Amino acid sequence: MPYHTNKMKTSDKVSIMPVMSNKDKLKEHSKHHSKKHISAMKTMMDAGLSFKKSHNLTMKLIGNGKKK
Repeated sequence: MPYHTNKMKTSDKVSIMPVMSNKDKLKEHSKHHSKKHISAMKTMMDAGLSFKKSHNLTMKLIGNGKKK
């Protein structure tokens, strides 16, 4: 028998991070980015891109648009 055994089943493991909806992610994200940045991300996400991919593409096309 191996020294390190995992006695927990994968179904018994509990997720530490709560699952956030895209709407919640965008609301949190909007604290650091402009309305133009957020609206571009919404458009891309409606077209089927993920949050991360739409953010990266928006950063290339529009930029950060940091709020002051």
